[in-house]
Amino acid sequence: MAGNNSALLAVSWLGMLTGLLGNLSLLSYFAKKREKEAILVQTLGVISIYVVIAQLAMAQAMPFYHYLVTSIVVVAGLILNFLNYFNLLNEGIWLFWEDFITVGGLTVLPQVMWSTFVPYIPNSILPGALAFVMAVAVVIMARTGKLSKEGIQFVGSISGWTATLLFMWMPVSQMWTSYLNPENIKGLSAISMLLGMIGNGLMIPRALYIRDLMWFTGATWASFLYGWGNLICMYCLKSISKEFFWAATLGLFVWTGVALWKDTKVYGYDSPLRSLKELIYGP
Repeated sequence: MAGNNSALLAVSWLGMLTGLLGNLSLLSYFAKKREKEAILVQTLGVISIYVVIAQLAMAQAMPFYHYLVTSIVVVAGLILNFLNYFNLLNEGIWLFWEDFITVGGLTVLPQVMWSTFVPYIPNSILPGALAFVMAVAVVIMARTGKLSKEGIQFVGSISGWTATLLFMWMPVSQMWTSYLNPENIKGLSAISMLLGMIGNGLMIPRALYIRDLMWFTGATWASFLYGWGNLICMYCLKSISKEFFWAATLGLFVWTGVALWKDTKVYGYDSPLRSLKELIYGP
């Protein structure tokens, strides 16, 4: 608002993009499972990150072509997800959208992971291109019945896990940007990081209770690495006070401990380790 566009360079547009695509894919995952609260969270996540991306594009901190394509995908994704949730969408169109986010996620993930570390590695589209070819081949084989039943189920779960991995890469990209440009760290909002930590942390108990490993992994990773991890970076670079950092740290660990304890109590177990074992391996 002050016209200091350079401050926005502290925000990694690649990190924001992976978070946005992750939220959009998880929105489809939760819409299919009819998890109303999670649908609302992912929708708000898509909208809020898109607002940040729009600001980055206006400040020329993100290539305009990437912003344009992202805008089209976001609008189409929101419309299709809510039409499907209210049973107003043709099944064939929904299957096409599921295939699209599967291929798109598998293509974007390795490409973004590679691009994060440019110029320390050569700038190349090879990771994304190879992943695209493999993803298209797998989806075609699944739709034409050339895979086993287990293989088809695996393909069906790919989009959800890809979305989680995209979401998980968001903090890695942001912390790498902060490492490369520590002088821009003040362009980050400590309150935003704190809210990200709290918001994801609040989803941990529900994910644990229904034994959804993918949801639990994404929420825990985002809470600890995106929220708390970036607060660690800001604390080490003296961008936030020690009182702020330690209060956030204490709150996060106490909340996580309470979530594990309450889950153990609800299920009548003696140890939270049993809850975690069921989460990973099933009952």
